[in-house]
Amino acid sequence: MADFGGARKWAQKIIEENVPCGGKVIDATMGNGHDTKWLCELVGEEGKVYAFDVQEEAVKNTKARLEEAGLSERAVLYLKGHETMGLTVRSMVDAVVFNLGWLPGAEKTIRTNCNTTLSAVSQALSLIKKGGVVTICVYPGHQEGDRELEELTAFSASLDDKVYDAVIFGYANIKKKPPVLIAITKR
Repeated sequence: MADFGGARKWAQKIIEENVPCGGKVIDATMGNGHDTKWLCELVGEEGKVYAFDVQEEAVKNTKARLEEAGLSERAVLYLKGHETMGLTVRSMVDAVVFNLGWLPGAEKTIRTNCNTTLSAVSQALSLIKKGGVVTICVYPGHQEGDRELEELTAFSASLDDKVYDAVIFGYANIKKKPPVLIAITKR
């Protein structure tokens, strides 16, 4: 039987196919550092990962994960919201990764919200190089996740097709509202 995977698996495949060794990427939602670590491995010794989160616990967990793996030199960790990336990161990047929602294992009251996410995605599009990609894993099934999916879908559909390609990956027949991937590339 075919394994179609899910939003995170699809995002990783797109990132792996489009980020070179020595590349620069942004992890817009650091969480517990799993994506940050994976991205540090992907970009190699010459690459750089800029990672954002608003929770001290996320930065602490990510820092420990990177130190344990010997990857600390490849990342810059920011205790800031992803909506500040345009003012914080001063170079063009190959990719920006979003994994929306809340910090796994932490209080669910602190989570991404539609307004700051839309601002961050807009900034991400101005930071990616030609051929660069933005992946956004969206988690519907709760009020803010449903709103993020609706607004990000509309935002993606409004992008100039002479500049960007935007696609949405998701299951058509699963009622439980599994995660959805929105991926955007700059032509």
